[in-house]
This record gives sequence, C-alpha cells and structure tokens, in this order.
Amino acid sequence: MDPSITLKLQDFLTTHALKLERHEHAAVMTVAESELLVPLLPGAKTKNLFLRDKKGLKHFLVTIPAALSANLNQLGDVLGAGRLSFASAERLLTHLGVTPGSVSLLGLVNDTGHNVQFVIDQALWNAPAVQAHPLINTATLVVPHADLVRFLAATGHEPNIISVPANAAEDVAR
Repeated sequence: MDPSITLKLQDFLTTHALKLERHEHAAVMTVAESELLVPLLPGAKTKNLFLRDKKGLKHFLVTIPAALSANLNQLGDVLGAGRLSFASAERLLTHLGVTPGSVSLLGLVNDTGHNVQFVIDQALWNAPAVQAHPLINTATLVVPHADLVRFLAATGHEPNIISVPANAAEDVAR
C-alpha cells in the first residue's frame, strides 16, 4: 500500500475538520479476524462489498452490518443493476485506491470521478456511529453519524440508504 494514500485521507479529514477516533490493531482481512483482533469499540461494526454489474459498467460500494450476509441476487434487483458480482482487486485499486482487506466507506475519498455508487444498510445509517478502516487494515476509525454525513457530502457521494437483502436464514432474524 502506498503510504501517500493514507496521508491523502488524513489531509482530507483534517481539511474538513473531521476528527475521527483512531484505534490501531493487528492486520485483519475478514470480519472473523476483526472479532478476534480489534478491541471493543463504539459504533457499529461494518462489512464492505465492492461490487460491479454484469457488464462492469457500474460499481457499488455496499456497507452492511458485519454480521449480515447479503443476498447479491436480490440486491442487484433492488438497485436496478441486474446480476452483481465482486469486482476484481484491480478495479478496487483503480476506483477506491485500496487493496482487498482494506475496503471501507472512507475509500470514497479516492473516487473523485464519482464512478462508484455508495449503498449503506438502513441499520448502519441509523446507528450513532460506524467503524471504518482508514484505507489500511491495521487501524479502525469510529465515524459518528454526523461526521459520516459530512464526509459523504465532502466527497460528493449521495448515500443510497436501503435495507440490504439478507440471505434466507438471516431474513427471519432481522
């Protein structure tokens, strides 16, 4: 990872007076690893999916609760995008400037061309704060809701707030 990417995010946060609580920890690649290695922090734990449509013309960053398993077929229908699949590591780097394991809503700072649509689950949008990697997977920032709104406005990304469809077993629990 290019250190200038994290410096760009820090400069952006400073410029926009977003003082987010930062917590360093061991590198985590999965939600399961984060449960073991990230200390108990305020805010909702998140999972981020970087998706593309079948033709690779539309890209989506979908932020959901960490415990949710999204139903991609239903999500594609809800978004009017048809069949969705995970985008490649190359597309992730091109559009959000991060590598797998470091994906978070803060990557939108690198989407200056607004090629990525941001989708967030209603439960996270309603949370007082969410957790997000600062473009690296060795730290987590606590992002209060008001600062999330300010961050998205500053990056020019309008959130698409939906109840992300869960896989069948989770639909009942929701």
